[in-house]
Amino acid sequence: MDTYKNICSPPSVKEKQPLPKIRTTVFVLEFGLIIFLLVLWLSCDSIRRSKNLWVLFFYSFPSQFLIAIVPHEPVFFYFSKFYPPIVTTLVSVSATLITEALNYSVFKFVLDLRYFRKIGNSVIINKLVDVFNKAPFSALLVAGFTPVPFYPLRFLVVLAHYPVMKYLLAVFLSRTPRFYLFALLGRSIKIPDYFLLILFIFLVAIANIPFAKKLLRKICHC
Repeated sequence: MDTYKNICSPPSVKEKQPLPKIRTTVFVLEFGLIIFLLVLWLSCDSIRRSKNLWVLFFYSFPSQFLIAIVPHEPVFFYFSKFYPPIVTTLVSVSATLITEALNYSVFKFVLDLRYFRKIGNSVIINKLVDVFNKAPFSALLVAGFTPVPFYPLRFLVVLAHYPVMKYLLAVFLSRTPRFYLFALLGRSIKIPDYFLLILFIFLVAIANIPFAKKLLRKICHC
């Protein structure tokens, strides 16, 4: 009788507890990987000067993770000077797909937290999700191919419970031609390294202006 109860009875609360711990561990590992790759790239001059395609592959992770603090394009143009367009495209696209899968996983974890669940149920967010749901695949294709900021859609696909495989398919179909055109441009023009450095600094500055403004306000108030 006891054996029958053990088999048929639902799992206890204690048996359900490991799942959140596993998700939390995965979340921490994902963030840790990105931070490690970013610190490694920023701190090692030999890696930044390397022409090894693995550098382009792994750089794609921090440069496209969530709201990236480092730009992808200057490094991509640098590598496109030394390799055929199809090679640099495939390397970047493969890394991009893995990174976007990480983005989806991270946002899903964050939005499942109690505090962010309230934000996800706000009126503004619900309106944005409704607009996105009118043509989600088309929106992803346009944002993935054009200069339109892509990071807001990383939030919306999770908020809208958009299937991850469809999301990754849209990323593949939009980013592949975009990267290939960039690779053709970089291969034909061979942009000088000093200009790529200037472009890198400019894009970093643009991306971090909001953070810099907040920091300055706090310093001024102190």
